[in-house]
Amino acid sequence: MKTLARTSEPIRADEKISAYGTARSTVMGTPLSSDELHKIDAYWRASLYLSLGMLYLKENPLLREPLKIEQTKPRLLGHWGSDAGQSFAYIHFNRLINKYDLNAIFISGPGHGAPAVLSNAYLEGTYSEIFPDKSEDAEGMQRFFKQFSFPGGIGSHATPETPGSIHEGGELGYSISHAYGTVYDHPDLITLVMVGDGESETGPLATSWHSNKFLNPITDGAVLPVLHLNGYKINNPTVLARISHEELEALFVGYGYTPYFVEGSDTQSMHQAMAATLEHCVLADREDVTAALADDRLAQP
Repeated sequence: MKTLARTSEPIRADEKISAYGTARSTVMGTPLSSDELHKIDAYWRASLYLSLGMLYLKENPLLREPLKIEQTKPRLLGHWGSDAGQSFAYIHFNRLINKYDLNAIFISGPGHGAPAVLSNAYLEGTYSEIFPDKSEDAEGMQRFFKQFSFPGGIGSHATPETPGSIHEGGELGYSISHAYGTVYDHPDLITLVMVGDGESETGPLATSWHSNKFLNPITDGAVLPVLHLNGYKINNPTVLARISHEELEALFVGYGYTPYFVEGSDTQSMHQAMAATLEHCVLADREDVTAALADDRLAQP
């Protein structure tokens, strides 16, 4: 018998950030029905399989025969640590795009995290539409897997070959700058931007948090940054994942943001927590725009 998801638990300010256990979040609630929860989780797991296939496999894409060493890639490039979280946010944001008919885009910041974006483009059918040889069958999936970070194929970032790509991802930390650039003079656009652990420690990224100072809620769109604290950059622990909620929240309040935490490893409660949090942020943004428009009309001579 399938059990219902547990409601997320509140966060104590002095606790260390942790990616383990039942979901803990700032925004509480269980907005997903049992059917929505099942479908979102299944879709997410499908994207994760595709991500792993891109990282490891060049043959035997559906594992219909016992795996052999020669069917795997001799050199692995790509960061699994960023893929699961990125795809998680991508899929939950897609739910809100459909629910509220949002004009929105997703920008992938974490380095070598292209499998998250590519897997979803493949599941949506966009990738096969643009690259017909990467068809939605075993043969097309094999070619889709093999090309990733492979000689003659595509890079491990969201390179220009990725459908809709305007930002390569990772490296020097330009994702926040590019996200704000997309919404200036586009008042109906919402850009969700994923920021990686290691990326967040680069100079350009740390500086670009201040881009919100140049945003006009009437003439510009909104940026929803998601700081993906999986705990590690390319070869060692990260600073922002090793401090307390209180300290991290104070940092971002100082930058001019309202931080919301979602953390844990129990997938059922994490889906509910992420769904509640992202929906809260989208609706809050709409309220802010409405209030700004009202204030502007009152200020008119």
